[in-house]
Amino acid sequence: MSANYLKIQKVIDEVSKVVVGQDYMIKRLLMGLFTQGHILLEGVPGLAKTLTVNTLSNALKLNFKRIQFTPDLLPSDVIGTMIYNQKKSSFEVKKGPIFSNLILADEINRSPAKVQSALLESMQEKQVTIGEESFKLELPFLVLATQNPIDQEGTYPLPEAQRDRFMMKLNISYPSKEEELKIMQRMSDLNFKNTVKTVLSKKDINSVQGEINSVSISESIQKYIIELVNATRDPSSVGLDDLSNYISFGASPRASINLSLASKANAFLSNRDYVMPDDIKEIANDVLNHRIILNYEAEAEGIRPDSIIRKILEKVEINS
Repeated sequence: MSANYLKIQKVIDEVSKVVVGQDYMIKRLLMGLFTQGHILLEGVPGLAKTLTVNTLSNALKLNFKRIQFTPDLLPSDVIGTMIYNQKKSSFEVKKGPIFSNLILADEINRSPAKVQSALLESMQEKQVTIGEESFKLELPFLVLATQNPIDQEGTYPLPEAQRDRFMMKLNISYPSKEEELKIMQRMSDLNFKNTVKTVLSKKDINSVQGEINSVSISESIQKYIIELVNATRDPSSVGLDDLSNYISFGASPRASINLSLASKANAFLSNRDYVMPDDIKEIANDVLNHRIILNYEAEAEGIRPDSIIRKILEKVEINS
């Protein structure tokens, strides 16, 4: 058991002092942090999405900025702009909140496409262009975005290219009755302090990234990943002819890359230095669900990406 593994457990314990019943979300956020993969959180209001991200940032010794996406937000409000300095009689760069380690893009689908697209370069290239000059972002750099799936009035769905840049999309569900009782008791106490200790530094995060990178993944599991992703594009290739009628586009090659990275992170968080097929199955829905584009027929019949992914996982076998 490595020292880094124990530190990660301390981070989870610290966040759990404030957030109740969201271990799944906490671990996925850490997986994104350690593999430099951005995370999209989707769920109805009140499920502690923003609270979890805020609390996690407090447990990490990283710069953190929250951007509240609104209909009147401009790209320059995110990345920065050129301003005129009268004393120097010249333009100079004023950097925006994107220049941080952790970015909480709260209700990202509240802003129009021109604002959402301002994140594209930073998410993919880890750099920002203002005017004619490009600036490298300080690593680690992670975008954690939230969106509300039920309130569609006045919202702008994320373009496919934008969604594909998120490593995982997490569908956050309601807590259990027992968990909700703890939430009510904790948050209705006016003396409750939602403070946590800082556990991980940048040096620790770099060390964890190195350990995850060294987690072994066999060629048979790599081929299993390729078969899964290919099945989302051509279900008939694995005997799922009926699913072909519902899928317009399958997952991109980013899905294969992110399945490999996320499975290694999942293995590490399970205190293993090798990837098992169960690691792939555990994170497959989170990596694939926002990358499968369904047609109108699927929507009319109530077919969802998670049901398609489940059938693919049941059908595709791993060859030793």
